[in-house]
Amino acid sequence: MELLRTPPPAERADAARNRAAVLEAAARLFAEHGVEAVSMDQVAAAAGVGKGTLFRRFGDKAGLGVALLDARERALQEAVLRGPAPLGPGEAGGEPGEAGGPGTAPGAAPGERLAAFVDAYLDYLLEHLDLVRMSETASRGARYRIGAYRFWHRHAAILLTRAGAADPEHDAHALLAALAAEHVAALLPELGEERIRAGALGLAARIAQ
Repeated sequence: MELLRTPPPAERADAARNRAAVLEAAARLFAEHGVEAVSMDQVAAAAGVGKGTLFRRFGDKAGLGVALLDARERALQEAVLRGPAPLGPGEAGGEPGEAGGPGTAPGAAPGERLAAFVDAYLDYLLEHLDLVRMSETASRGARYRIGAYRFWHRHAAILLTRAGAADPEHDAHALLAALAAEHVAALLPELGEERIRAGALGLAARIAQ
């Protein structure tokens, strides 16, 4: 699981300052005007950097969104890897089934940990829905190229393997499909947060049986 976490890039001092200025400007503009209404040109102007610098550093608007979400995703990943049960492994430590991981069972059953992950991920998603949606949909297949997706998928697949699922790799993708930002955003006005959460938790329980 650790191998799927992208380490923060090493940066020169001036590059780090530019990056911080861009992220601060983007966060402020997105909060004031909404993610979709803000252009990369506006972010560059507000940050005081050239457009070329912005595009070289982040690639596109999706890359900028990924960078803004990075710290929040890392906190959730850390809780999954080393936090208390049921989201994390508890006192057992590490991720069961991983090379170098503990030989003992985690502090909670696989189904409990999967439910805790779905619950925590939905908290994160709903808090940053527009930003996650942009990062996942700015270009074709963007969601599946993000390192965080591979981490979430691997975590779910490990838990489903321990739960005895017939095809844990596929089932992990199916569960994450229900947590896609575009999907959740489309259902939110009709179903509301409570029903979306209950439905995702119900799906997790069924595939972990």
